[in-house]
Amino acid sequence: MTIYRPTPQIDVLKLPLIGRLLRWRWGRLVFQTILLLVATLLLYDGFTGPQFAPENLSTVVTWIHYRGIIVFGFLLLGNIFCMGCPFTLPRTLAKRLAIRGGRWPKMLRNKWLAIGMLFFFFWAYEYFDLFASPLLTVWIIAGYFIASFVLEALFEESPFCKYVCPLGTFNFVSSTVSPLQITVSDRDVCHTCTGRECINGTTNIGVPGNPVKQGQGVISLDSIQVLGCGTELFAPQIDSNLDCTMCLDCARACPHDNVMLGVRNPLAELNEGVWSQRWDLSFLVLIFTFSALGNAFGMVGPVFQLEAWLANVLKVQDEALPLMIIFGMTNLILPIGFGLLVAWLSRTLARREEPLRTTLGRYAPAFAPLAFSIWLSHYGGFHFLGSAAAISPVFKNFMWDHNLFFLGAPDWTKSAIVPLNWLDPLEMGAILIGLIASLYVLNERGKRAPNRRDKTLAQLPWMLLLVGLTIASFYIFYLPMEMRGVSFTG
Repeated sequence: MTIYRPTPQIDVLKLPLIGRLLRWRWGRLVFQTILLLVATLLLYDGFTGPQFAPENLSTVVTWIHYRGIIVFGFLLLGNIFCMGCPFTLPRTLAKRLAIRGGRWPKMLRNKWLAIGMLFFFFWAYEYFDLFASPLLTVWIIAGYFIASFVLEALFEESPFCKYVCPLGTFNFVSSTVSPLQITVSDRDVCHTCTGRECINGTTNIGVPGNPVKQGQGVISLDSIQVLGCGTELFAPQIDSNLDCTMCLDCARACPHDNVMLGVRNPLAELNEGVWSQRWDLSFLVLIFTFSALGNAFGMVGPVFQLEAWLANVLKVQDEALPLMIIFGMTNLILPIGFGLLVAWLSRTLARREEPLRTTLGRYAPAFAPLAFSIWLSHYGGFHFLGSAAAISPVFKNFMWDHNLFFLGAPDWTKSAIVPLNWLDPLEMGAILIGLIASLYVLNERGKRAPNRRDKTLAQLPWMLLLVGLTIASFYIFYLPMEMRGVSFTG
């Protein structure tokens, strides 16, 4: 069910300079080109530079700066990485090779594959020590370019972004707490629109209302002026940032100038009851939450002791299986198990007869703010604020090694951009704010339930789980963590 909210008062696309740039036909290409140049630099240094991770741009930028910048970006702007994603640059070329592109298999048109890819990515990060390997890091970057191109060429609906990409999945869930969202200025205009150019795209032949049917061979792709929405979202029906890459192709393609990038309450999407009650979406939020703890747990002492114990019990030398068991428990079994148990308790306390999927879908979105705050504390706090200055000596060393120009001797003691004793208070404060936001969303969603008991008893199991996750995150964050990717902490 689509819920129409009031039209936002502020449209970023109408703002001076930035709005004009975003609406410009080549606006996205500007951001993509910048990130493509960065990716090219990382590929070059990863393949040819020093294979000591703290001295290589590929590992320092990817595992410190990229992750930190995107989480702060979600907080302030939204899904800016998907907007400027360089991996989708070959999209138009791929479409030219797919005049009759097929449809993504129906059984895979959900988030289960994306959940599996996200789980595999977190496991591979630890097992292969990706943070310590420039070569493996750049092979992952190259793999993203190849996978995106191949899937765009073979299928419509940008399945790589929507159903496969683990980074995109992470970005989609994170952007549910972002202050920007695609919507429309006047829904009546959309009701009378026959071309639906926001989905179908426009051509440089004919007039508005004469769309190009992407991948169906109706109009030659040589005549494409603006591609429509890659993930096939119809602008007036967008009520969530899930699946929206913020590419703004819908705004550029709309002949009525009716699509807007509106400023909203960051919690509006979560507390207004617009989420689907699909199993995959509910478990995606819970897995995203538990993975925030599991990812941080992989950097503290107890996990190494647990891994050694499991290896001894299983009588294996390789850490692949012990890590798979640990990550399978923390990132899959616990979120699914707790989700089902708490949903059953909630339904029982509410004395309400409804499918368990409905109860789970009603309250699962409340975990998104807490989950994002934990990721923000980890990636944005511990890694970025604690290590971002390491880019200075690494870049100076890169310039010197390639005889470009001398920027001064690298100071390898540089790492933190704030005093290190600030990190714990900042991280704990962010997590507490996330907990408060989650409790607020939980209460708001309970108010919209059909039973009065949902306002009190039915919320109690969810509240206890949220508080328990918060306490667990405090415990993990207060343990000594590996300062990965830098030589010294300064």
